[in-house]
Amino acid sequence: MGNRLSKIYTRTGDDGSTGLGDGSRVPKDSPRVAAYGTVDELNSAIGMVLACAGVDEAVREALTQVQHELFDLGGELCIPGMAMIEDADVTRLEDVLDTFNEPLPPLKDFILPGGGMAASCCHLARTVCRRAEREVITLRHAEPEVRPQTQRYLNRLSDLLFVLCRVLARAGGHGEVLWQHERRRKPAAG
Repeated sequence: MGNRLSKIYTRTGDDGSTGLGDGSRVPKDSPRVAAYGTVDELNSAIGMVLACAGVDEAVREALTQVQHELFDLGGELCIPGMAMIEDADVTRLEDVLDTFNEPLPPLKDFILPGGGMAASCCHLARTVCRRAEREVITLRHAEPEVRPQTQRYLNRLSDLLFVLCRVLARAGGHGEVLWQHERRRKPAAG
């Protein structure tokens, strides 16, 4: 990157546009900018999980790898025609997910966001991931050349983050917060 970021403000975006990685300019509220901006937000949310005390080294390693891949994914979205996320990245997420999910008991109820600070931060990252996926889908409708690997990666990542929420809630000693669906039982019509 050299001295590329030596000056932080350029004033070029004051007109409501921003530069893509290929040098073209688009409105800051374009679907492309929304998609890679939300990927950046997701990466920050994962950073919040990693900042929590007591996060297991295996979880830390998995999420750090994800952060690097999200930076790649954001770059791919920022540079039209760029290809950085591959099918192998999606497969790797599936393998990591399977490893973390295997020892967990089967899920019989919905889980509420919670279960300690690390799990709560991970739930937030999961929901941001789902939004990033929706925004990539919106972008793919507008610009069909956007590769499907980005969407599949985010879909699989949200699944991994859900499993990690369960892992973190259990590891933190808080346990999972189960939705109490029975609390709204309606009285029988009489």
